Amino acid sequence: MTGSMKRRTRRRGRRGGKGLILALVLIVLAGAGMGGASYYYIQARNQAAIPKPDELFVRYVSFLSQGSYGEMYGMLDDQSRREISLEDFVARNQNIYEGIEASHIQADIKSVEEPQENIAVVNYQMSLDTVAGAVSFPNQVTFVRDEEGYYHMSWNDRVIFPEFSKTDKVRVYTEKAERGEIYDRNGTLLAGRGAASLVGLVPGKMSAEPGQDMEHLSSLLGISTEGIEKKLGAKWVKGDSLVPLKTLKKVDELNLKSGAPSEENLQDRALQDELLTIPGIMITDTPVRSYPLGEQASHLIGYVQNVTAEDLEKHAGEGYLTDSVIGRSGMEALFENELRGTNGCTVAIIREDGSMNRVLAAIPKQDGRNITLTIDSGLQSAIYQAFKEDKSCSVAMNPYTGEVLALVSTPSYDNNDFILGMSQEKWDALNGDGRNPLLNRFRQRFAPGSSFKPITGAIGLDAGTLDPDRDYGEEGLSWQKDESWGNYHVTTLHNTNPATLEHAMVLSDNIYFAKAALETGYDAFASGLDRLGFNQDLPFEIAVAQSQYSNTERIETEIQLADSGYGQGQVLVNPIHLASLYTMFPNKGNVMKPRLVHDKDMEPEVWLPGVFTPEITDRIENAMKQVVSSPEGTGRAAYREDLTLAGKTGTAEIKASKTDTSGTELGWFAVYTADPGQPAPLLLVSMVEDVKHAGGSGLVVRKDKAVLDAWLPVAPQ
Repeated sequence: MTGSMKRRTRRRGRRGGKGLILALVLIVLAGAGMGGASYYYIQARNQAAIPKPDELFVRYVSFLSQGSYGEMYGMLDDQSRREISLEDFVARNQNIYEGIEASHIQADIKSVEEPQENIAVVNYQMSLDTVAGAVSFPNQVTFVRDEEGYYHMSWNDRVIFPEFSKTDKVRVYTEKAERGEIYDRNGTLLAGRGAASLVGLVPGKMSAEPGQDMEHLSSLLGISTEGIEKKLGAKWVKGDSLVPLKTLKKVDELNLKSGAPSEENLQDRALQDELLTIPGIMITDTPVRSYPLGEQASHLIGYVQNVTAEDLEKHAGEGYLTDSVIGRSGMEALFENELRGTNGCTVAIIREDGSMNRVLAAIPKQDGRNITLTIDSGLQSAIYQAFKEDKSCSVAMNPYTGEVLALVSTPSYDNNDFILGMSQEKWDALNGDGRNPLLNRFRQRFAPGSSFKPITGAIGLDAGTLDPDRDYGEEGLSWQKDESWGNYHVTTLHNTNPATLEHAMVLSDNIYFAKAALETGYDAFASGLDRLGFNQDLPFEIAVAQSQYSNTERIETEIQLADSGYGQGQVLVNPIHLASLYTMFPNKGNVMKPRLVHDKDMEPEVWLPGVFTPEITDRIENAMKQVVSSPEGTGRAAYREDLTLAGKTGTAEIKASKTDTSGTELGWFAVYTADPGQPAPLLLVSMVEDVKHAGGSGLVVRKDKAVLDAWLPVAPQ
């Protein structure tokens, strides 16, 4: 070994010893909060290779991507550390990068220049995603080499953004998208922008001793005095501030001026007049989501509410803000993605004087899309008025297109109450109401009773087991197949003679259709129902319960099969499904697909083509015409000389057991305009619970007659 080589070896040894001492110092400094990146340098000093500036910058960006701001600080040179403390550095970077929701941070190094001895400049292209979209810009950062030959970053605010200065800030601006509106087929608003009355209190205008006023205000608004005082005590509140307390329904001035103002509107006016007697109270208009039909369509339209912490977690990254609303039920929930739109967002550098330096990224606001339904508000209201006191549901449909014209569930609730803020008292009353006004009945399934008989008849005719002209014989009002049925008998209300298909349909003879089901047989009967969409999802915008013909995979016994023939046993049908099946009669065997979204260019769509031949559906339709037109028909109360109507009544017994005599009854009526030339065709299916002592299905027929007369008024003679 030469002398020069020995000298170099000794120098390396001395440098290594000095590096060890420095390493110990840096370990102490790191413990004092200098950042874990110092360890990187310690490790390097014990290695043969000194990291290059571009390698160091790659490490810096890696720390940035991980949010390891303290590690980044540990890579700075002494001068940079003197100009900014660890705490300020961490806060500066954290506030900016996390404030703009930076992600996918990447740096593409273009070149490294050495303009001076011990100085290296890294040129790079930085790219990152933000809450307002992608950002990409060229930049450069300087590294300074110390006496030991190691590089440290010379940091300033321009490392974050090239135009950035120490006094600049980064701001995120959000422009809220307008929620789309919901309209009926005629352009009538069902959900959209409306106005309410905001009750607020101006502290500087309160009386000198407001104690009594606060008690009075508390009783009027249903807010505790402590709650009011908490609102008044907020940091932002000043003497002339209007402190919001509660939002109330806006008084309908036109209704007040009418000859018969509503009692509710009169009460609203009286409440607001009394509130205005309290010093400091102001009432102003405020925009709110409004549902003009209220309880007439609440189960259909639904409502929105403010998002919760759970909503924000579940829908992270979808643009919801802490003050956003989200659809909770009905159309508001079903079309949430279309209605809510996309908020606009801008990330910008702002100067110290508040002026804008540069827009870094921006997403334009996109308002929500408007939705138009096939619903007719007039028909919706007419059905609601007819059934509002009942536990019921109704489906109205154009029988030739499948367009749903009304969906009503009663009793109901006012969806506007959820927007204005429902009191605990009202919420408890809704939940404690035995009539269950919050239940959406048109999404459920029920025993259809005799409204099912046209389907049984069609299946029997299709199977070739039912001769429509054959007289099944007079059985009286009670019948059983044989002694194997024990004490069980099929009962009916009317003695049918002759017991033919048409006569049995007109008088709604349970015995006839029990026999028809037995002759059809288990397999053919079940196969026919499978072909009609039983045990399947209905192809409809709203998810509804599947219709079924058994609680198991098949009809198990003769008695169950016989009962199924007249819509009892374990048969359960969704009302929308039943309405869809009735479209096969005016459409010669084609079942139309139900539709709820209106599109003037959309063609009617067949859901189940050719389920029965035109000869079969014509035969059943003719029998159903007699149900309404015959003096003996169970649907005679709906008869009109100016209309050709076809329909079927139904009464379903709801019993705990076959021997139960205290059970209740469901009443049904399915009716449609059977003249193809009718300018306003209508199919209406209604179900009412608890009709046992209220007229049975006759109650439903009379109420549907009122709806038909309102929708299709009798032409003047």
